[in-house]
Amino acid sequence: MDSTEKFFSKISHFNQSLNNRVILIGCIGLVLLLGTADYLSGFEFSFSLFYLVPVAITAWYINRNCAFIIAGLSSIVWHFSNSLAGQLYSNPAIGLWNAFVRLAYFGIISLLLVYLKKSIQRERDLSSLDFLTGITNSRAFYSHANLEIARAKRYGHPFTVAYIDLDNFKQINDKFGHTVGDLVLKIVAGTIQTNLRQTDIVARLGGDEFAIFLPESDPDSATISINKVRSLLINSMKENNWEVTFSIGVITFREFSFSIDEMIRKADELMYSVKGNGKDNTKFAVEP
Repeated sequence: MDSTEKFFSKISHFNQSLNNRVILIGCIGLVLLLGTADYLSGFEFSFSLFYLVPVAITAWYINRNCAFIIAGLSSIVWHFSNSLAGQLYSNPAIGLWNAFVRLAYFGIISLLLVYLKKSIQRERDLSSLDFLTGITNSRAFYSHANLEIARAKRYGHPFTVAYIDLDNFKQINDKFGHTVGDLVLKIVAGTIQTNLRQTDIVARLGGDEFAIFLPESDPDSATISINKVRSLLINSMKENNWEVTFSIGVITFREFSFSIDEMIRKADELMYSVKGNGKDNTKFAVEP
């Protein structure tokens, strides 16, 4: 990660932290407002359901710990607002028991919401990731790439699409088995992913074919990035004594009249021209 990416990452974390603080302060204010309304309306009207609103907001938008804080505050505010409103019990312990029950009730709701959000996020992640390598799958690649193309159109910045195919991969499966073949794909995916910018999109399109989308990348920067990745890939194959090489087609686009399907097709055709000329090479082009 270069200095620019680190800077924007810090800005993003700061904004998220600031948003969380605003939400937390707002929820605390809402609890106090509900407590005031609870007190003014008298103990005969129950407001316990409305305390779930700030509890749910903190559980969903911040985290479990903040939700527990709001849950505890809601239970305390509810208990004291009703006590100040004149609610009496035959035994003071009953009021404390009721406050504890509401605390447990708010806490359980918080946990359920936190786990529900995590489950939804997990399903969303799984639907966009390749099951074997853990990188972006083809559907998510097309979706993310379309967003980057729209941004490129707005600002007029070039971008690059690379198509990578593993040479001799079938022989690896035939000689060592699919377990080793899967390991090769994982190492390839990991090597590409960890040696590009966070803003770059790396995907497995299927089988032994990978695609890379490099936003705001001109021919010079694309050449440097792809050559670096290819060199690292070749070294990783040699270290494991796997006779796998890489045929790569790389196209930098300076105009934006093509669809992402057309861009992938052009990069694929360029990659196959490498295949037809002895494999194990990279061919670069600029469109138009």
